[in-house]
Amino acid sequence: MTGTHNFGTGVVRAGTTADTFNGALLLASGTFDANSPDYTGTVGSVTMSGEVSGTGYVAGGVAITNATPPTATNSSATAGVAYWTPSGSLTYTGVTLATAFDAVMVYNVTQGVAGAYPAVSVHTFGSQTITAGTFTLTMPVNSISTGLLRLATI
Repeated sequence: MTGTHNFGTGVVRAGTTADTFNGALLLASGTFDANSPDYTGTVGSVTMSGEVSGTGYVAGGVAITNATPPTATNSSATAGVAYWTPSGSLTYTGVTLATAFDAVMVYNVTQGVAGAYPAVSVHTFGSQTITAGTFTLTMPVNSISTGLLRLATI
């Protein structure tokens, strides 16, 4: 979890600090999966195809609080689990999003450029709309069984 996407202090790349990540809300009508490798908009100005738009929503979504480094548990040299969860909820304040949305894309701002920010993951939830309100995605407990991102070796 400290290679291309650096969730904590790592030494794999020239920089040793954690990367910056964002969470963009995605339309229910969009198709996003393992073949969606990048956030293709421009953070702060241009939404990507399939991203929500509306009053109060900023292209690219919100910054993800990344104060908790990844945790790894290794039962041997070749087996273990690494997990990570943002250290705070993702909150979109004062938004009106009239078109249904049902997913959030977590992507790496540090390792990308406008139009090509590498995606980390896409997480789905029940379809939503919101009018002049706050939408909050509460993060799970950061543990081996509930972490938002969990990677296992077998």
